[in-house]
Amino acid sequence: MPTSKKSPRKKSPSRNARRVKSTGHPAGPRVAPNRPKKVTAGDWIAGARLRTLPLSIAPVALGTGAATILGSVLDQWPLVLLCLAVALFLQIGVNYANDYSDGIRGTDAYRVGPARLTGSGAVRPKLVLTVALVFFGLAAAAGIAIVIITQIWWLLAVGAVAIVAAWFYTGGKRPYGYAGLGELFVFVFFGLVATLGTMWVLVRDISLEGLLAAIAIGFISCAVLMANNIRDIPQDRIAKKKTLAVRVGDRPARILYCVFMLIPFLIVGFLTLLFPLAVLVFFALLIAIPASLIVLTAKTPKELILALQLTSLTGLVYGLGLAAAIAF
Repeated sequence: MPTSKKSPRKKSPSRNARRVKSTGHPAGPRVAPNRPKKVTAGDWIAGARLRTLPLSIAPVALGTGAATILGSVLDQWPLVLLCLAVALFLQIGVNYANDYSDGIRGTDAYRVGPARLTGSGAVRPKLVLTVALVFFGLAAAAGIAIVIITQIWWLLAVGAVAIVAAWFYTGGKRPYGYAGLGELFVFVFFGLVATLGTMWVLVRDISLEGLLAAIAIGFISCAVLMANNIRDIPQDRIAKKKTLAVRVGDRPARILYCVFMLIPFLIVGFLTLLFPLAVLVFFALLIAIPASLIVLTAKTPKELILALQLTSLTGLVYGLGLAAAIAF
């Protein structure tokens, strides 16, 4: 009589096999998907990137200070405040537009800095875009008010170009911020245009002192952007965002940052010949030198975020200090 064969016993999958099936990694734990947290007012404030706003205040202060050389501005504070509103609203609009554009492109999926509203999935992209457009609209409204008061109608064209340039920094099919031209944008608009534009609105003229001040704060603005982009070099390479820092490489970018920070103090050295109180602006070196040392030696994103904050503070102290030295 034939003996019956026992069917082979089915082995249950091992613990590691179960882990591979659930996570794709042999030693990986089972991880529940992250749920977007509830967005707070603090998240929106963080999205405005307050640490960059001194770069809007400083050029308006410098333009106002330089204007005092050519005429009185004591009775023109409404215009000064409107110029400040244009600069601040445009800066905030750029920051939210950058959040939106980088978020929908997937660039922020690689970032190591503070989480963004769009890239983190915390806010619907269209809502971030709407907020950006609202701030661009507020900047336009303040600009139109300046034009109505001063009757300088060609300023409408300057304002339109500024808003278009702000959008295409990271927006559109071929954003120039992805081609290494971001520093050129901030130098032109947060240096030359903001400073000399304020001066022209107040006294209908510009001076050598105003031009030098515009160049100086323009380079500090470039340094802020460079510090930010040095931090993101590895992630931007993955995302194919070819910032100037990515194009020149890590070490040259750090050296270039120091050059950007040095030029404004060379300009102050010249201006002390005309305005003795400008020598006090050298106290800003107490912030600028530590920032430069951090950028040269930093090994972690956290250090570069600190350098960015110190660079922005340098711009504010420099701008307010030099404006006061010129005015008084």
